[in-house]
Amino acid sequence: MKNIVVLDGNTLNPGDLNWAALQALGNVKVYARTPESGVADRIREAHIVLTNKAIINATAIQEATNLEYIGVTATGYNVVDIAAARERHIPVTNVPAYSTDSVAQLTFALILELCHHTGLHADSVRAGDWGKSIDFSYWKTPLIELSGSTLGIVGLGQIGQAVARIALAFGMKVIANHKHPDRDEMPGVTFVDLSTCFKQADIVSLHCPLNAANKEFVNAELLSTMKKTAFLVNTSRGPLIREADLAEALEDGVIAGAALDVLSAEPPSANNPLITAPNTIITPHIAWATQAARKRLMHTAVENVKAFLEGTPQNIIN
Repeated sequence: MKNIVVLDGNTLNPGDLNWAALQALGNVKVYARTPESGVADRIREAHIVLTNKAIINATAIQEATNLEYIGVTATGYNVVDIAAARERHIPVTNVPAYSTDSVAQLTFALILELCHHTGLHADSVRAGDWGKSIDFSYWKTPLIELSGSTLGIVGLGQIGQAVARIALAFGMKVIANHKHPDRDEMPGVTFVDLSTCFKQADIVSLHCPLNAANKEFVNAELLSTMKKTAFLVNTSRGPLIREADLAEALEDGVIAGAALDVLSAEPPSANNPLITAPNTIITPHIAWATQAARKRLMHTAVENVKAFLEGTPQNIIN
């Protein structure tokens, strides 16, 4: 049987799922976490390796003489040296589209928190403010209705489309900037250029993949074109935003607020300027992590391994 190593199993399965389906395919060793310095040693005798965020560099690939397959238990695959794997004729697979609904759901959880600050108001009640109020009702922040407002989506792939459907159900106007407007035409969505998207939207939500061309494209210049009442939401990739510029825009009131599930470095350093920026909500990269989404991720990751073993590999990215 093949030796199968999972380098950072705790990410996908912190204990609420099980590895039985994978264990049926070989001799499985699951490590909770693996630092990059320990990867080469742990995969040295492996035939099959699964990783989520543990980095598999060229040296580790070259030294793993038995290695036949690398499976990324995520959609993004930048943790693997693809060129080194290709040189060894080692297929690398990923798991596309497993978290679409979960990411769209958190996107709107963040938008609704920006609009109503439900956590702040709940804390206020718990602190006794309502009990001491002379009025039957009070609010500590402006309360914003979504119906009739404009959502600008950058990237109308599967997740962007799911977000658009929710927005339309709320009665929002939806505009989008997208590389393939003809291919991904969607009723109720108007395609615009990037500048128009940021200028016209009351809320801009990022749903585009990270690449060399768009790294830090959300910068001071682009932020300055937004409405002062506008919000920025990012559940995509942290490096899409130049974080110092966004922090400064929030400090100076250039925009009204931001909600972020991703940052440029994760976990962030204590001096990340967004941690203390005003009117900012930050969650710890949880959009993908509902149990339902992780079950789909586990299922497809195992099916990828099974397909490889049967000689019909799927979801190959190299």
